[in-house]
Amino acid sequence: MKTEKKKSHETITKPMKRNSAFKLSLYATFIAIVAPIFGTVNATAMDNQKENTMKPKAYVYTELQMSVPFNDVPWQRINEAIKKQPGFINKTWLSGIGNNSGGGLYAFDSIKNAQKFVTGYFPIEARGFGVAQSTKIFDADATEEASRDMNSMHYNGKINGKPGAFVYTEVQLYAVPFNSTAPWRELNPTLKKQPGLMAKTWLNGLHTGTPGGFYAFDTIENAQKFAVDYFPTEAAALNAAFTTSVFDANATEAASRDMNSPFYD
Repeated sequence: MKTEKKKSHETITKPMKRNSAFKLSLYATFIAIVAPIFGTVNATAMDNQKENTMKPKAYVYTELQMSVPFNDVPWQRINEAIKKQPGFINKTWLSGIGNNSGGGLYAFDSIKNAQKFVTGYFPIEARGFGVAQSTKIFDADATEEASRDMNSMHYNGKINGKPGAFVYTEVQLYAVPFNSTAPWRELNPTLKKQPGLMAKTWLNGLHTGTPGGFYAFDTIENAQKFAVDYFPTEAAALNAAFTTSVFDANATEAASRDMNSPFYD
């Protein structure tokens, strides 16, 4: 009887073991096939989520009417305060060529938060220096397509090396809606040919509709040639007054890196 029970037990157990092994094999095969697919999907989703999360909705341009070598600017203290501002994404510090003005180009997650910054925090900062100030808000959504076409670093553009200079421009025109009014499709091909140009973020003034841009150049020399020689011809063709400013990117690199500037790895 004991022998019969043992055989009966073995007869039942062996198929169960084979079935379990078969199921485990199927599961392993399924994981081997599906995991890489889901891994790719998840990685893509994470990349898309990261870009969507960090995509700017507004830019703020600031400049203080002062003449201070950037080494004397207390940027560490200022950076800590700015990082706490609602909706702040990143900042590229600016130091004017020839006049040592101080300022920056900021990215914010919404126009509302950009407005809070220029009406709340920034005037207090300027008052602390005892100087007059300039602040301007730009609608990032309006210029996204034009900026992407110019390798804008605010939309994951790629540049070789570090910028040596930045250029800010603004033309006294009303370009609203930007995509159908501003001649960016005609201008971008010519801009791409300018010596030393690495990237451009198009700007469109909130409420004013003024078109302009924030450019990165490889050297100060090329930036100055662009601002002094080329850009006036562009503005003349548009029959409009304009503003250009050139900034030393090397002087502000450490401060900009600390503020997650998109121009540095």
